[in-house]
Amino acid sequence: MKNLWAPWRMEYITSAKKPTAECIFEAAAGEPFSKQDLILYRDRLVSVLINRFPYANGHLLVAPVRHLPEPEDLSETENSAIMRMLQQCISILRATLRPQGFNVGLNLGTAAGAGLADHLHWHIVPRWDGDHNFIAVVGEIRTIPEHLETTFDKLLPAFQLLLDNQPKTS
Repeated sequence: MKNLWAPWRMEYITSAKKPTAECIFEAAAGEPFSKQDLILYRDRLVSVLINRFPYANGHLLVAPVRHLPEPEDLSETENSAIMRMLQQCISILRATLRPQGFNVGLNLGTAAGAGLADHLHWHIVPRWDGDHNFIAVVGEIRTIPEHLETTFDKLLPAFQLLLDNQPKTS
């Protein structure tokens, strides 16, 4: 028998039943990025972070900065900024991790699978041919081939460029 080690999952297992004091999208408030919180990007409208409990390597979450539960609550400006960021994230993931496809989606409400239903967020899951093998199907286990911090370090420079190239507001 072989062992599959995923020690970062223990945090999820032991904390899943406890309420969190802080929204993951609002951690490190005011900071444009935070390795500790896996926040790759934040401006005045949008946050992007690596999912701490990913479906696949490079699984990103894109959320409005404002704590909103429903898409109808977004302003036109926020809606536009989120769509633009989804496009930019896909481009960055394509260039950095070279996936062959993506799943992009939004779970609205706990009945739809939203783990954090009160803060609207989109998932971007990079996909590779053959990434769903017998382990996921039979063993109900996902294999993530790279540590989250390594993925963070690979992606951060591209997100920093986005921040550096933003128009300055007065």
